[in-house]
Amino acid sequence: MSDLFGLVFPFFGLIFLGYFCGRLVKLPEAGLAWLTFFIIYVALPALFYRIVAQTPFEELANPAFILAAVLSTATAAAVALGVGLWFRGGNVGEAAIATAVGAYANVGYMGPGLSLAALGQGAATPAALIFACDSLLFFTLVPLLMATRGRGESLPATLLLIARRVFTHPFNIATLLGVLAAAFHFHEPDAAARMLDFLKNAAAPCALFTLGVTVALRPLRRIPIELVPLLALKLVGQPAIALLALSLVGSVSRGWSPAWAQTMLLMAALPPALNCFVLARQYHTYVEEASTAVLIGTVCSVFTVTAMLYLLRAGLIPLDLLQ
Repeated sequence: MSDLFGLVFPFFGLIFLGYFCGRLVKLPEAGLAWLTFFIIYVALPALFYRIVAQTPFEELANPAFILAAVLSTATAAAVALGVGLWFRGGNVGEAAIATAVGAYANVGYMGPGLSLAALGQGAATPAALIFACDSLLFFTLVPLLMATRGRGESLPATLLLIARRVFTHPFNIATLLGVLAAAFHFHEPDAAARMLDFLKNAAAPCALFTLGVTVALRPLRRIPIELVPLLALKLVGQPAIALLALSLVGSVSRGWSPAWAQTMLLMAALPPALNCFVLARQYHTYVEEASTAVLIGTVCSVFTVTAMLYLLRAGLIPLDLLQ
């Protein structure tokens, strides 16, 4: 149990350290701008590139696993959308952000570092694939739902905007470059490789600390009633859905190594992504509620993610329900 505490504490410790610094030190939010830029455009892309580029290309070509990941997240998103529409009286804009709260895990800031630390290098490729699939899904779904409100851009303009954001997102570009590097067996010069390793190692600490500070700068004023079912879905329901998707797809495919299945379950158990708040602020809707969801979800995930890690390490979760 002490090993498990030692594994989890650095990750949540950095988040809460950032949170307390954000609450105690009165610096303007604008001060996070360059650090956020470094994380999103430099450090995390370097992490994803190195993870994917160092993976044999044949491991990346796993359509069955991609199908399981998309099926899992899309199912959770459909349930979250129903919850959002019910509690928000059919308000599609607010329900769109609620959908992200209930199904968009923190696969960017927390996912890679935690999965690699907990499950080893075998988690690298599935973590990158899950991130790419989730990013593609939510950067497509949320703008499309917003377009149905009948305000703002036309549908063609929205589709063009979605395509531009998906294909120019630095994480997705880095993942694609990593795939190409793996396919052509490209190896960077030693000096460039060392620099990429420096950046890769800086990604998780900077991202987790920034997550804590960002949440601290968002005041907690009101807890929306739908937050309880949404967080229950995100922290407990989505891992269960992921396990079912793994079992269903794995039963008709060649399957995958236990590390891949464990990575999907662990990443499904992560709290709502900070991007939930980013999307809410972008569309000027559900902003306070999204901020509250990220804060409370992160606090609750200390217990749920720790429990998931314990169950995985102890082998108490059957990775295929149909066997």
